[in-house]
Amino acid sequence: MSVQFGKCNFDGKPVDRTDLDQVRPVLASYGPDSEGYICKDNLGILYRAFYTTKESHDEAQPQVLASGAVITWTGRLDNRENLTRQLSEVKPAGHTDLAIAGAAYERWGTNCFAKLIGDWALSIWDPGDRSLILAKDFIGTRHLYYSVENDQATWCTLLDPLVLFAGHSFKLDEEYIAGWLSLFPATHLTPYIGIHSVPPSSFIRLARGAQTIARYWEFDPTKRIRYRTDGEYEEHFRAVFSESVRRRLRSKSPVLAELSGGMDSSSIVCIADEVIARRVAETPRLDTISYYTESEPNWDERPYFARVEAKRGRIGCHIEVGAKDAFRIDFDMRSMTASPSSGRCLSEANQKFADLVESQGNRVLLSGIGGDEFTGGVPNPLPELADLLLELDFTRLVHQLKVWALEKRKPWLHLLVGAAGEFCPHRLGSSRRQNSPCAWLNADFVRRNREAISGYERRWKVFGPRASFQDHISTIGAMRRQLAADALPSKPAFEKRYPYLDRDLLEFSCAIPPDQLIRPGQRRSLMRRALAFTVPEELLNRKRKAHVARGPMAAISSDYASVNALCQEMVGSLIGLVDQNAITDVLLKARQGLTVPLVPFMRTLAIEWWLRNLVSFGIVQFDRGTENQHTLRVLAQGKSRLPLST
Repeated sequence: MSVQFGKCNFDGKPVDRTDLDQVRPVLASYGPDSEGYICKDNLGILYRAFYTTKESHDEAQPQVLASGAVITWTGRLDNRENLTRQLSEVKPAGHTDLAIAGAAYERWGTNCFAKLIGDWALSIWDPGDRSLILAKDFIGTRHLYYSVENDQATWCTLLDPLVLFAGHSFKLDEEYIAGWLSLFPATHLTPYIGIHSVPPSSFIRLARGAQTIARYWEFDPTKRIRYRTDGEYEEHFRAVFSESVRRRLRSKSPVLAELSGGMDSSSIVCIADEVIARRVAETPRLDTISYYTESEPNWDERPYFARVEAKRGRIGCHIEVGAKDAFRIDFDMRSMTASPSSGRCLSEANQKFADLVESQGNRVLLSGIGGDEFTGGVPNPLPELADLLLELDFTRLVHQLKVWALEKRKPWLHLLVGAAGEFCPHRLGSSRRQNSPCAWLNADFVRRNREAISGYERRWKVFGPRASFQDHISTIGAMRRQLAADALPSKPAFEKRYPYLDRDLLEFSCAIPPDQLIRPGQRRSLMRRALAFTVPEELLNRKRKAHVARGPMAAISSDYASVNALCQEMVGSLIGLVDQNAITDVLLKARQGLTVPLVPFMRTLAIEWWLRNLVSFGIVQFDRGTENQHTLRVLAQGKSRLPLST
């Protein structure tokens, strides 16, 4: 996807051109197609283009609007036709997404952001009052970081330039690390104190001596969709899901879709084929890529994705992921790694993927992320039961308690207490499973960051929106955090798109009765019914993909010597993140094949390599006394290979 970098001085001082020139090599690989540049007076912007749609070729960025404001846009606008009609009097200066977004801002100001449906991030400089606006889409598919020092603001869609060219070292944000070790950090955080991320569905206004943040759009808790028959819900779901897929097929080059053999990716591919067959998609072709491994006996997806390939009459690319590739990561210690999720060297499987993308000319990848979360992939009756409890609908509550008790093989009283407990503080009996602090984390670190380590869970409010809506919003918040922690790909560059994270589709899921999504014995009830004649029956009726992988344990065992050496003297221990003795004990248990919390353990090791990388480049500063500085430098040297499962 395209990237942008900018600087502005609120005191009117001119921007130094060399500040932009030094960033150019960092941005080049993310935007290889063309460059836009402006450096005039107190504003400097560097834009690197990555063309995905036919209209994007005609964009000249940054663009100066009629009002004199300067807009820089990265993203895809899905409701172009609707906005163009609303702006008929204004007549956007062109047919590009950039032109439409600029015209919308000229007419509605910051109120326009709620009208921009799609995946996007933008910056707007207003020379009149010397203010900067930064905004991004409702779910946060695009990154946008910023820092403010004295009277200067710097922003970028990549984190690296803000760290590399700051001219000083940083203190690490403990809450970010705590969030990354458990689930994912809060969306406004970055690893560095002083560098911030624009939250989803929000905009930041920066001016001299002033900084404000505002939400421009929220899900409407009062919106409800009620039909008389199941068939009407099925028709609506099929229509909104098909539209979501169609929007993401807007590409001048062939689109690549992940095809794992599960319901999420298979449904996307099957619906995409229908959309293309109706000649309403802009892409010339849909390719698929599937991964498999023979190292995990219960993880062979080939029979399932082969069934989809047979239906579409075309075999996609198959890449075998070896035992080491599946649960191993390489950190490139030759260059600075801005975040724990970046800086990874290419594995053999990733290199095959890169070669495929380049040979086929794919610039867009469709991902099934979000399908499990928002279509009833994890059967949880508590939101529905809580709704009935608050509505005092005791007749239906008793009925649903009985049928769900039989399905879950639990006493109905257990389910009732569980539903009621979701409104209580967790210590008073909520059944919601929280992330418990890992035994190897430093107790003081846990105490200071308990909310992040627990996954930012919130109890439901009795006098708030209905419980099922609150549950949806909590899940959406977790998805936003996951997207915010992801790294932007550059080798090769490609744009990820998420059909299950479409705003209209999520609004529909939030507004319908919860018993449409799941029913006793019918996981993903609505999706299965709606796609019964589109997705092969074997996939619709297969059990949920959930495997116990042996790979991480095997990787730890085979690399025990190097991992043990890593754990003997850790940067994380020196700065108060982990208890070195405790993590060594966990490693020994893992080697012996005993049950350990593998994901947080692997993430802790990844954090350690990342910290060593930062120390070796002098990026971070610690308040732990000078006596540890030499040791930190020594620890930063060494091998950069370790097993990792995230």
